This record gives sequence, C-alpha cells and structure tokens, in this order.
Amino acid sequence: MTDSTRERMLTATARLLQERGYRGTSLKHILEESEAPRGSMYHHFPGGKKELVREATRIEVQYITDYLKAAFEESPGPAEAIRTYIRGAREHARGSGYRLGCPVASLILDSPEASSAIGELCRGALEEWRALIRDGLVTGGIPAARADSLATLILTSVEGALILARSRRDPEPLDAISRELVAAVEGLAALE
Repeated sequence: MTDSTRERMLTATARLLQERGYRGTSLKHILEESEAPRGSMYHHFPGGKKELVREATRIEVQYITDYLKAAFEESPGPAEAIRTYIRGAREHARGSGYRLGCPVASLILDSPEASSAIGELCRGALEEWRALIRDGLVTGGIPAARADSLATLILTSVEGALILARSRRDPEPLDAISRELVAAVEGLAALE
C-alpha cells in the first residue's frame, strides 16, 4: 500500500475499529490517527463514516479471506491449514500487543442494524470464512455433515480465543484451541 491520505485513513479506521469498536471510533480519532486534513474525509468518502468503515472493514475481511484460502490451498491437509489459520490469528493479536483481533467482531458487538450494509458485510464475512473452512475440511476428506458443524466450531473457537487472548494479553487460549482443533481434525481425517 502506498502512503496516500485515503489509504492512511483506511488503515487507521481498521485499527481503531478493532481497538474501540464503531461507536468508540470518531471521525476526529480517524483524522488524528491518519494525519489527514479535515476536508479529506468527505473528499475520499462522500458517504462519511459509514462508507469509510465499510471500505476499511471490506479490505480487512478480504485479507482474512485470502489468508484462509491460502492456508487450505498450500497446506498438505486440513489439520495443517487449521494450524496455519490459528497461528495467523495468534501472530496478529500478539503483534498488535493484543489490541487487535477480528475485524468484524467489534462491529458486531456494537450491534449494527441487521439490514445495514455494515451488518451485512460482517455477517457475510463470518459465513464466508465458515464456508471456506467447511469446504477445506471436505476437500481434506472429512464428511460434509461433520465438516459443516466442525467449521462452525473452529470459527467460533478462534473468535472466542481471540477475545480471551486479548483480555489476558497472552496467546495461550489460541495455543490451546490450536492443539485441540488440530487433533480433532487429524482424528476425523484419519477415519476416512
């Protein structure tokens, strides 16, 4: 990414949303963090804060989507893909000093209107990630019925472990779910 005002605003917004949530992230905070001139907000984002939040979140969601796809495409099996996914979440949390986690979690917790574009983006992201995990498990030999519920377990475990890691300032919850989920996936894959 180049260092344009627009990109600085998107980067600052994504970070602030993860740290403070939607309601805790003001335009003033975004402009301060991005060192952007006041008039640049509506120049780059005519729809205001909602447009900026949607775009910043969309970029972060795409990053995780691409990471998950690569984990399953490049790993020798589903267990290693899950290990890679959780390791990425661990590194992201730890690298930010446990200030950052999932890019949609704080938005969901701020209760966006179900019909809002932000609410739809968040729900769509979580469902897409769950489907990617499910499809990767099926490709790895796990029966579809088991893969569907296991994908839900994996995604919810990662989301919950990120919250625990953030509250403790410790990666241990992510390490724990990695051990357990990888063992479960290896066990199921071995049955097939």
